[in-house]
Amino acid sequence: MASTLLIEDAMALLMVPAFSQALARRAAARAGLTRKAARDQDPVRLLVGATLPRLAVFLAAVASLLVVAAPLVVAVLAPGLPDPALAVECTRMTALTVLSFGIAGYFSAALRAHRSFVPPAAIYVSYNIGIIGTMIALHAVWGVRAAAAGVAAGGLLMVLVQLPSFVRNVGFGPSRAQGAPRSQRDRDRPTLIAFGLIAPVIFFAVFRQSQVLVERFLAASLPSGAISHLNYAQKVAQMPMVLSLMICTVTFPVVAQAMAGGEREKARRRVEQDLALASLAVLVGSALVIGYAPQIIQVLFERGAFTHRDTLATASVMRVYALGLLGHCLVGALSRPFFSTARPTWFPALAMGAGLLVNIVAGAFAVRWWGTYGIAAANAAGISTTAALLLTGLGSRIVAIQVRRVALSIGRLSVAAVGACATGWIAGPMIPDPLLSAALGCLLVPAMFGACGVAIRVLEITALPAQIAQMTQRFRNAR
Repeated sequence: MASTLLIEDAMALLMVPAFSQALARRAAARAGLTRKAARDQDPVRLLVGATLPRLAVFLAAVASLLVVAAPLVVAVLAPGLPDPALAVECTRMTALTVLSFGIAGYFSAALRAHRSFVPPAAIYVSYNIGIIGTMIALHAVWGVRAAAAGVAAGGLLMVLVQLPSFVRNVGFGPSRAQGAPRSQRDRDRPTLIAFGLIAPVIFFAVFRQSQVLVERFLAASLPSGAISHLNYAQKVAQMPMVLSLMICTVTFPVVAQAMAGGEREKARRRVEQDLALASLAVLVGSALVIGYAPQIIQVLFERGAFTHRDTLATASVMRVYALGLLGHCLVGALSRPFFSTARPTWFPALAMGAGLLVNIVAGAFAVRWWGTYGIAAANAAGISTTAALLLTGLGSRIVAIQVRRVALSIGRLSVAAVGACATGWIAGPMIPDPLLSAALGCLLVPAMFGACGVAIRVLEITALPAQIAQMTQRFRNAR
């Protein structure tokens, strides 16, 4: 929950537009100012000075509260543990990440707005290094506590790996615009007020993350191993979605700055291109995940206590989960333009709430007959509902995208994905070795996806080489 709120969703959706607006005002205000005046009245430095100290204090208070209330938290979230003492100790150590994740997410948002993407991309590498290193060093002494301590250490490394770049590109500012004239303070106030009105972003992120909690709650009544099958299936199935959203992560500052500068047409073109490329990427990944699910799970997990029966159960659940990957991708891509404006909007939170309600109701009924498959199908139905609401609402509220054209484009891509998926499903079992089969599938599925796309004349596929060249040039310019 802390990672989702403070790194992936809420912090990025809130602070990338805030820094983008500050950068736009900086560019407009620098003309005619001396170097010292430009530094003292820099909207970016003023934003940092007004928000970062307060954020740090707030996050430290929340982390302290979680440390103190760890026994209650464990009792609420895991009421069936016969001996909760170990869970309480681990919860107290991982509670420290509320502070470190929040600062890391703040740094990441600021650097992305400044078109600096390498340090934010390194945070999870540092995070895993901290976890693995601490576990290797302390597992003989602390046991599973070493994993919790590693999470705390990894969170600290997330901050440290970005700190030099943050100081160099962004810097720290005064707590208030002491030297700025009143007109300058007035211009800064909308951004600072927007930072305070975080409720729509928080509710959207919480509703989105609550899908996982709903699934775990519903699966608690199923036989032993059901939650593990859901967890493994979800983590692997989400990889195509995560990779596809990298496109939107890089271009989010472009959209935010275009919105801040009043360039609506530029923002519209960018959003439509992002939706097309992200949908193409996630559908190729979905076809691979569905077609080669048993081989992928067998290669990754089938050893030790994870038997072939577990492989088949997890692969079947993952195939159902993958039906919602397009919805997850679209929600991630469509939510960003909603939060690119200076004023907060409740529409994404309401759409996500509607999807969560569908997930809860459908899951409560489906779990009785289909178990884990029903839970996965309810997840796909809920997130697809949210995606449809966001797609139809974006054009009339924020950016005037051509909804019908975008929907038809996604539909054609889906047809190509079905053809590629069917090919992988048939070809996968023909090769006994799962590693070789999955490796060949990584070549076969994209090739069939492209062939089907060309056959039905999908513009996004035929124009893909030119778009890749354009994106490569954009990344070089950003670097």
